[in-house]
Amino acid sequence: MPSNDVRNLAQAAVPTAAVGAIAAVVSGVVAGGEGAIGAVVATLVVILFMGLGLYVLQRTAKSFPQLFQMMGLMLYAAQLLLMVVFVAAFKNTTLFNPRAFAIVLVVSTLTWIAAQTRAHMKAKILYVDPDASSKGDKPEKTGRSS
Repeated sequence: MPSNDVRNLAQAAVPTAAVGAIAAVVSGVVAGGEGAIGAVVATLVVILFMGLGLYVLQRTAKSFPQLFQMMGLMLYAAQLLLMVVFVAAFKNTTLFNPRAFAIVLVVSTLTWIAAQTRAHMKAKILYVDPDASSKGDKPEKTGRSS
């Protein structure tokens, strides 16, 4: 991953992990040990799903810039669907508190999306390829803008 992609990943994952840690403490106080375990599992699921989604989206943007927007919409829909499947699959589990799991899953997802949006807005992403203009060619669009 290029450094810009790693920076975007870190700027989304760190606030999500921080919110997950706070949620684990709150869930632990409210629902006991099972609540804390549910909060930790939910936070890890969000970081894993959203991190993999960001990685796939960045690879798509580099390989097929014309598919970037469609792939982004499809990816977010798939991620939300997978999270609904996780909530349904662990609805009656005794390993952790399902209510704490579901609440922290939603809160962590919203935190990830807000942090990723902020990271993208703050990123200084070039719209044209500067290497192409130094070779005397016409600048090529990269498919991304800031």
